[in-house]
Amino acid sequence: MLKETIIAKMIDFYRGNAEDISHFLKVYAFAHTIGGLEGLDASARDTLEIAAIVHDIACPLCREKYGNTHGKHQEEESEALLEEFLREFALAGERKERIIFLVTHHHTYSGVDGMDYQILLEADYLVNAAESEKYGKSWKAVRENVFRTKTGIRFLEAEMGAGGENGDPLPRI
Repeated sequence: MLKETIIAKMIDFYRGNAEDISHFLKVYAFAHTIGGLEGLDASARDTLEIAAIVHDIACPLCREKYGNTHGKHQEEESEALLEEFLREFALAGERKERIIFLVTHHHTYSGVDGMDYQILLEADYLVNAAESEKYGKSWKAVRENVFRTKTGIRFLEAEMGAGGENGDPLPRI
């Protein structure tokens, strides 16, 4: 029930912006699915999924303050917003800290320190690639340099209409 309540609060937070609502729900769905198929334990999966729900919490502020939603601006502005947003959910200290860390680093592709972080990067990229031609053009380099999970690579190649390395159908998981 916790994640559903956080989702409802995010939908209210983004009121009037269907694109932001749709984006975070798609990132959440990919994170949920990749986390499950990659065998994340329940605690790490919950942390990942909450981070996926709130990962773009700074976008409205960034649009207003900077005129854009560049990743570095989002990372810089997220922590204060998350502290306030998450207060009512009484998350354990370590879990809350990890969620904030993941959100404040979700556009940083270096120093990835856990599967939750890796999967959030992959889930967000999958959605961004589908929503933005800019992301879609660089997918092969990102697959090679960023993606690490079998499931994420499989989904990226499927999304881009690619087969395996030799054009073969994608392997089943």
